Amino acid sequence: MPDERAERIADFIEPLRVEPGSEVILGRDFDPRYKAGLKKRDGGELLRSGVSLLAEYQERLAAQDTYGVLLCLQAIDAGGKDGTIRHVMSGVNPQGVRVSSFKVPSAEELDHDYLWRYSRRLPARGEIAIFNRSHYEEVLVVRVHPDNLVRQKLPHDACGPDVWDRRYREINRWEHYLTDNGFKVVKIFLNLSEEEQRARFLKRIDRPEKNWKFSAADVRERARWDDYQDAFSAMLSATSTKWAPWYVVPADRKWFARICSAAVLAHTLMDIDPQYPDVGEEARKALLVTRRELEGEAPAGTAADPYADSRRPGRKKRG
Repeated sequence: MPDERAERIADFIEPLRVEPGSEVILGRDFDPRYKAGLKKRDGGELLRSGVSLLAEYQERLAAQDTYGVLLCLQAIDAGGKDGTIRHVMSGVNPQGVRVSSFKVPSAEELDHDYLWRYSRRLPARGEIAIFNRSHYEEVLVVRVHPDNLVRQKLPHDACGPDVWDRRYREINRWEHYLTDNGFKVVKIFLNLSEEEQRARFLKRIDRPEKNWKFSAADVRERARWDDYQDAFSAMLSATSTKWAPWYVVPADRKWFARICSAAVLAHTLMDIDPQYPDVGEEARKALLVTRRELEGEAPAGTAADPYADSRRPGRKKRG
């Protein structure tokens, strides 16, 4: 991929990046309605280009089998996580992508350390793993609802006032360990406004086909809006690092959020720049021998190598 394309994507997502070490106040620093001067009518083509780029690089990632990618998606309720996954990953090979959603922890999960259940769903080399909600729930929902901390059965001296700062450090070290071992961590926060959340909740009530998505519990959580905004701001400030920066994606316009999310993931894959393996001289000779054998099996009147024949100038490609 030309460097010019990579540079354009890097420039496009730079305003979304949380500078490591900076103090974030979400309502002050990031606008949920920001759209970089783009218009919705251009969004479809931009997203298709992004999806095509992801498909190309995902195939190379799988073939190289050296790096893995972990995509963490965080958002307030109705922030658009499911739709982002569905649209952004629509063109990739599902065999190379695994999505994990983390709900209320089970009894078994509560009997382990708080990162245990997330560690079990990490990608293999050559894979993209998507966390729909992630290990950051442990400094968001658990922080807003401290009763969840009690259920984690921690020793008394591990529940002091420094528990959140300690968890930020532990998460940063864990992500550093992953990146040191070839697993890139991509973190996207879908930033939704309070008014847009209200409108989306009403849509879920008003449209019968959306009723299944409505949860009264989500509305009860809405009453803790300010607490969540404080928790998001603290998380972004403490855990945006050089090796795993946060990107705050404006989420009030779904079409723009999807373009941004595709661009952030594409930027990571282009930075890895995975390559198809070189099979080596001996393997190449073996391929040529096999090719001659297969060409010799061609029925009368059929091209010896239909694929090579279709690639000659002026010839149509075979399906």
